[in-house]
Amino acid sequence: MTKMPRSLAVPVISAIAIACVTTLAHAAGNDEEAIERGHELLKANCSRCHAITKDDSSKHEEAPPFRVVVTRYPPEDLAESLAEGIVSGHPDMPEFVFQPAEIEAILAYLGSLRPGEENAPPPAPDVPEKKG
Repeated sequence: MTKMPRSLAVPVISAIAIACVTTLAHAAGNDEEAIERGHELLKANCSRCHAITKDDSSKHEEAPPFRVVVTRYPPEDLAESLAEGIVSGHPDMPEFVFQPAEIEAILAYLGSLRPGEENAPPPAPDVPEKKG
């Protein structure tokens, strides 16, 4: 194995570090764009019945808020249902089928609704608080 001359090592390592930071920044930007796109998709397709943000109320009593759905089902587990068409237990919900890029965006948005320990939203008025 040949050693890299020291005079080249610093610039090469610097270039690798810059590439990593640039890639991470680009990915973060893409995540923010995906989250925004997912929000827009859910707003257009689901908000007439479901609460789609961390603090709004569902307009349909049988439609759970998405902030609650993500506590019951990890968003990534919903990918197949989004691709094949979600069928619900109440008859008036239309069937939606999304394309792969739309599914990625929706999952990114739903993931952003997951409560973190430091920023968990308060319980919604239409959702009974867990006791225990």
